[in-house]
Amino acid sequence: VQLVESGGGLVQAGGSLRLSCAASGRTFSTSTMGWFRQGPGKEREFVATISWSGGSTYYADSVKGRFTISRDNAKNTVYLQMNSLKPEDTAVYYCAAGPGGITTNVRGYNYWGQGTQVTVSS
Repeated sequence: VQLVESGGGLVQAGGSLRLSCAASGRTFSTSTMGWFRQGPGKEREFVATISWSGGSTYYADSVKGRFTISRDNAKNTVYLQMNSLKPEDTAVYYCAAGPGGITTNVRGYNYWGQGTQVTVSS
């Protein structure tokens, strides 16, 4: 599975962005998908995850109520809608694919995209 993120950019606090992650490969529709982020000088952290069917989702407390993860298996794409953005959301955002159930652990994902930069100005 190859993953390519897009949709990052510069936005003011309170604004919105929608990230997309396009996947190639036959296993996308059976893969758990996740979004992670890594801010300057920080470790990579979990943001959101969605099951292969889209029926289960889970979010980090820091983004719950502001971010929404979704997927379109017909388009081999997973999305992250980000609303009410804060400066602390500034990071490189990565999408990832894994074979198991939804998980917040980076070790549960074996394919990663190259990342897309999100910068939120105050």
